[in-house]
Amino acid sequence: MPPALEVPRGVPGATSPRPLAIGSSLWAIAADVPLSRYSAPELDERLRDINWVADVALQHESVVGYFASLRGATVVPMKLFTMYSTEARALGDLTSRRRDIAQVVKRVRDCQEWGVRIAGVKAVPQKPRAERVTSGTAFLAAKKRVRDEAQARTSEAVTAADDAFGALSGLSRAAVRREAPDGAMVPPLLDAAFLVTSTSRARFRAAARRAAAACRRAHADFVLTGPWPPYNFVGAGDGA
Repeated sequence: MPPALEVPRGVPGATSPRPLAIGSSLWAIAADVPLSRYSAPELDERLRDINWVADVALQHESVVGYFASLRGATVVPMKLFTMYSTEARALGDLTSRRRDIAQVVKRVRDCQEWGVRIAGVKAVPQKPRAERVTSGTAFLAAKKRVRDEAQARTSEAVTAADDAFGALSGLSRAAVRREAPDGAMVPPLLDAAFLVTSTSRARFRAAARRAAAACRRAHADFVLTGPWPPYNFVGAGDGA
């Protein structure tokens, strides 16, 4: 049984997280939450408060991170606000999905998730060249040159992002390229997650440093985050 003596408190208003056995060497970490805060009507209202949601997410993440840090443990993180009406219903549902959960455990065992986000950096405006535009044709040619240079920079940044995804995917057990949210004003060139084994971690980070340098040369901003529990590698039918 996983030790829970030093487990973080968990989400606001909940009881202390506790393990529930759902199979051989397989446990769910559960806590009771009050309906006064987490019933459907109350939750719908609170979800409009981004600060409250962020606080709950951080508390949830602290519990996931605690168990993920235990030696020999493999954690299949569940989505925030996954709730059952009773403990018996939770045990019944998870027990019925033991085979699917075991497949996910096998997939993510000894792995961590790393995130990469690459965005194009807005070019610093260049001072006009010291040349005299003497005709409309010359004016249009100058505008075309500026446009072509901007397109070339964009193409270089896109290529750098694609190359980064390819190189990092080759060092990962799995990789996902996430779509930009609807309505994003300036979508990133790359928003991806990588499932990296402990034996590949050093090579992955070295490759990330090389990719970051290539992105800088291409006027793109490279951000590496992690390690995280493997949230992006647990499917909806796999115990998420």
